[in-house]
Amino acid sequence: MTTIGNNIQLVRARMAQACERAGRPPASVALLAVSKTFGPEAVYAAAQAGQRAFGENYIQEAVEKMAAVRALPPLPAPALEWHCIGPIQSNKTRPVAEHFDWAHTVDRLKTAQRLSDQRPAHLPPLMVCIQVNVDGGATKSGVPPEEAVALARAVAQLPRLRLRGVMSIPDPAPDFEAQCALHRRVRAVFDAIVAAGGPGLEAFDTLSLGMTADLEAAVQAGSTLVRVGSGIFGARSYAQAG
Repeated sequence: MTTIGNNIQLVRARMAQACERAGRPPASVALLAVSKTFGPEAVYAAAQAGQRAFGENYIQEAVEKMAAVRALPPLPAPALEWHCIGPIQSNKTRPVAEHFDWAHTVDRLKTAQRLSDQRPAHLPPLMVCIQVNVDGGATKSGVPPEEAVALARAVAQLPRLRLRGVMSIPDPAPDFEAQCALHRRVRAVFDAIVAAGGPGLEAFDTLSLGMTADLEAAVQAGSTLVRVGSGIFGARSYAQAG
């Protein structure tokens, strides 16, 4: 098995152990392999090891990578699933709508409306998550927690989108308990949206939370999807990213 395949096994073992400590079934948490800055060969190696969901931050890089992976020998079913987990500028909504299966970083209704308008009719609805800024930093992406319910209700009404959940990228915390405290704030936003209810929330089931360094705390707080990059692919070089 490749190093990437071995790493996936190790990450999945960490996830299973975290679920056991949290009293949750292992199947309740999915793995998103964050492949930004890594080439199609790395994605292909992960796919050969059974991974199917991949997260990308840089939209043009991702679109080119998708095409390059498709040009490699066919993989067994199911098909790969591509998640946009980077910022979505207004001039980049079309490639996201046309090429991705998920968008995790919706934090404005205008962005959601453009994604809905530009989603091709022959594709299923684009799965979306509301990005929440739990740290309150003025330069960070994400809707403030107190505005998340209203945004979720509005996004849920858009015809070519399906609101699936909440995503956040908290700042690094110094220890497990501090990590858990931040993640629980995101979980509280998720729970508030569920409690508010409303049409279009029938598939609202995803808490996209936790990365390589803090996935145990995220699972403890209720994450259903952890986003792991360096734990699978190794350290990144950003020289060619963009």
